Amino acid sequence: MQDDTLSRERQFHDRWASSIEVDGIRVADYFEACTAPENRFILRNMGDFRGKRLLDLGCGAGENSVYFAQRGANCVATDYSPGMVEVALELAESNGVAIEGQVANAMALDFPDNSFDFVYASNLLHHISDPKIAIREMHRVLKPGGKACFWDPLKHNPAINIYRRMATQVRTEDEMPLDINIVNYVRSLYSETVWDAFWIATLWIFVRFYLIEKVNPNQERYWKKIIIEQQRLQPAYRRLEQWDRLLKQLPLMKRMAWNLAVVATK
Repeated sequence: MQDDTLSRERQFHDRWASSIEVDGIRVADYFEACTAPENRFILRNMGDFRGKRLLDLGCGAGENSVYFAQRGANCVATDYSPGMVEVALELAESNGVAIEGQVANAMALDFPDNSFDFVYASNLLHHISDPKIAIREMHRVLKPGGKACFWDPLKHNPAINIYRRMATQVRTEDEMPLDINIVNYVRSLYSETVWDAFWIATLWIFVRFYLIEKVNPNQERYWKKIIIEQQRLQPAYRRLEQWDRLLKQLPLMKRMAWNLAVVATK
């Protein structure tokens, strides 16, 4: 069963990789845009990664590896999709930086214990049948004092779950968004864990895409569109983000967020 899931994930992402044109990718936006609160949170809590060895798990098109490499990290970009690894290497070359690329299974990493200063994973764990296995592997390959940094969608919000049921062509059938209690598991392994959740009131932007702008969720990936069009969306996002800050102070409201971001120190 697990092999079938991995095969479907690889085929889906290889097809996606074949359609990506790296010339249109604005790397910095994925970390610095107003609509990238998860990565802005991670950057605030990572510390200095210049000259440090960083493993990018589930590298996708390579935006993450290239961003870190541009700022001095020694990056190893890994993905279960060979096509995505090729795209990541192409993106690095087009941006004038060098990264390593390797096909890898996040649940069985071919790296020695204590070999990385940072492990970073964006939108990876919900593609894995047992995210706890990948979290343990991240812990294993980190050096003492190293940091695991990841962000992924949560499963609790009814509105985002309606979107998931509509957007069947741009996601894989095996995806399983995380339960917010995964934070407790991370805390059980790591010496220190900081986390936050993002997109509650700000999810109105997704509603606007669908109801007002009539954007077909099976023709455009909303989670890419928010980055690509971040300048246009900024006024609305900033206003709604203020509501998110207030909402997150209420009991249990963080579980209603779209995404969870975690930085954990070994």
